[in-house]
Amino acid sequence: MKKMLLAGVAALMLTGCTTAEQTGVGGAAVGAAVGGLATGRVGGALAGAAVGGAAGYLIGRTADRPGWCRYRDQYGRTYEARCS
Repeated sequence: MKKMLLAGVAALMLTGCTTAEQTGVGGAAVGAAVGGLATGRVGGALAGAAVGGAAGYLIGRTADRPGWCRYRDQYGRTYEARCS
């Protein structure tokens, strides 16, 4: 039960982050998992988290386009256009 509560709180904390920060956290998690599984050591997990976090952040930065905003139309569809 505690694990579910902690996972829910962690998910709610990420909703306030930018796209770059969200992809950075996701990249770090995946990198840590892959690094830990590949090497079987904590050092491998830490290295994987560092590389995955940096890569995820850089990929997420491309999604945050300056001068563009996301809007939602009357049907609930999301689209991007120049900010007014």
